[in-house]
Amino acid sequence: MGKVFINWDNSNIFISAQQAAIEREGETARYRTRIHFRNLLELAHAGREIERAIAVGSVPPELRHVWNRLENEGVTVQLLERGAWEDREQGVDQLLQTAMLRDGFDYNGTPGIIVMLTGDGAGFDDGVGFHADMERMHRRGWRIEVLSWRHSCSRRMREWAEENGKFIALDDFYDSITYLEPPAPGRAVAEPRDAIPVDLSQRP
Repeated sequence: MGKVFINWDNSNIFISAQQAAIEREGETARYRTRIHFRNLLELAHAGREIERAIAVGSVPPELRHVWNRLENEGVTVQLLERGAWEDREQGVDQLLQTAMLRDGFDYNGTPGIIVMLTGDGAGFDDGVGFHADMERMHRRGWRIEVLSWRHSCSRRMREWAEENGKFIALDDFYDSITYLEPPAPGRAVAEPRDAIPVDLSQRP
């Protein structure tokens, strides 16, 4: 069993989770939906040894404590300033690509398992972007797993992952990897929802 290398685009995962929440729990759930970091990390590594894990995101400074939880789980967190959205998206891809390519060099003789938490397959047609890098690493013996929401995952990336590795739909673990915060004062009354334990027996 190879070591796991986790690459996590939190903004992509979180924004898509909000859409999933609307479909499952109604419009009021959108802004109360949060990612349960520990459960999602458990789903990603599935009990295997983590060699390296990086999460890239963008949040206001007052939510820094949320990222601290992920760092406490041994994940390297890199935050980008919110502002120019397109520049931020490009920056996320570049950070994840850099981490992947370093792994490819550093572990050239002992390829492991690349686990991607995202849905963005941008750049595939032009041979750029981390999807193209996943293909390069796969040709060198790396195993590939993509964890993404069905509605937001690039179709070509999903099909490629299903044919050459694994595609794990986050939708199937919605109740474990998300939770709902209580509504803000003055908002419509709604019950909070805790995340349930991850059932790894349902993981492909």
